[in-house]
Amino acid sequence: MKISIKILILLFLAFQAEAARLKDIASIRGVRENQLIGYGIVVGLKGTGDGKSEFTTKSLVRMLDKLGVKLENKDITSKNVAAVIISAQLPPFAKAGNPLDITVSSIGDASSLQGGTLLMSPLRAANDQVYAVAQGTVLISGDGKDIHPTSGRIPNGAIIEKDIQADFSNRKMFRMTLHNPDFTTAARTALTINKELGGQYATAKDAGTIDIVTPNAYENRGVELMATIESIEINPDQKAVVVINEKTGTVVIGDKVRVSRVAISHGTLSVKVEPPAGATAGKKGKEEHVAIIDGGVSVGDLVQSLNKLGVTPKDLITILQSIKAAGALHGELEIL
Repeated sequence: MKISIKILILLFLAFQAEAARLKDIASIRGVRENQLIGYGIVVGLKGTGDGKSEFTTKSLVRMLDKLGVKLENKDITSKNVAAVIISAQLPPFAKAGNPLDITVSSIGDASSLQGGTLLMSPLRAANDQVYAVAQGTVLISGDGKDIHPTSGRIPNGAIIEKDIQADFSNRKMFRMTLHNPDFTTAARTALTINKELGGQYATAKDAGTIDIVTPNAYENRGVELMATIESIEINPDQKAVVVINEKTGTVVIGDKVRVSRVAISHGTLSVKVEPPAGATAGKKGKEEHVAIIDGGVSVGDLVQSLNKLGVTPKDLITILQSIKAAGALHGELEIL
C-alpha cells in the first residue's frame, strides 16, 4: 500500500518526562530584554533610494544643516538616500560600550538598501531615553532567489551608551515565572528549591509564579543564589494534547493522551478501541490486515496500529478529529 506524498511525523513524548534545568523552563521577573527603536538615513545607494520622498529630503537637509551645510529641500533630488527604521534588542544587564546587532528596514519607496551605509542614529526605549547609537554598513542576506533587499542587518552596528541599572545582588526576594504555567510544575518547583536550599524559602503563588525569599546564607549574594537555583533540574508536567498541522500532515501526540472505548468506520478502514483488548485496526474486505495491541489504550497505541496498515496522514487526522468529536479522546486537540 502506497503512503500519501504528505510526510507524517509522529513525535511521542517520553513517558517519563525528561528533567529540565529551571533556567530553561522559567525566567526571573525583571531580567529580560528591552526593545529599542530609531529613525535613520542610509546613504551610498546605487540609485535605489527614496527619490523625492518628502520626509527623506527633510531628514537629509536637517542632517546636513547640523554638519554646517545649508541647503533647501528643492536642492536635493538624490536617489542614493533612503529613510529607515532601526530596531534592536537591549539585553538585560547591558553595559555602556557593549555592541548590539541591529535591523534596518526601509520606510520609503527605496527598492534596495544593498551597499548602503547607515549614518549615526540614536536608539530609544519605550521611556524615550537614548540607550544606544547605531551606524554601519547594511548587509542584505539571501541566496539570490529568496532575498528581501529593503531590509538588512548590521552586526555589532550599535554601541550601548547607558548602563541598565539593576540592584540584583542585594534583592531580598526573587520572583520566577514559568514559561508554560502549570500547577503541578509550580508546586514541584517550589518543593525542589526548598529541598536544595534546606528551608522554606520558595512558595508557589499560582500556576506560573514562584516567589523565593533570600536565605541569610545568600544575603547580598543574589547572583550566587540564582546560579544555584537555575541549575536545579525539574520534571515539568504537561497537558494531554494532540497538535495537528493539516497543511504539512504533521501530528504531535503527548504521551498522556488517552482514548476511551470507541469504534470508527472511515472509508475502507475500521477502527475499534475496546479496553482491555487494546486497539484494533483493519481493512474491510477480503484481505484484512489487523494489528492488535495489548494493555492500556493510548493514542500512541492506536496510531502505531494504524501505521502498520499504511494509513495516510489525511486519514489519521480525520480519525483523530472524529474521536475527539465523539468525546472519546481525552486531551486537547489543537489544529494549526
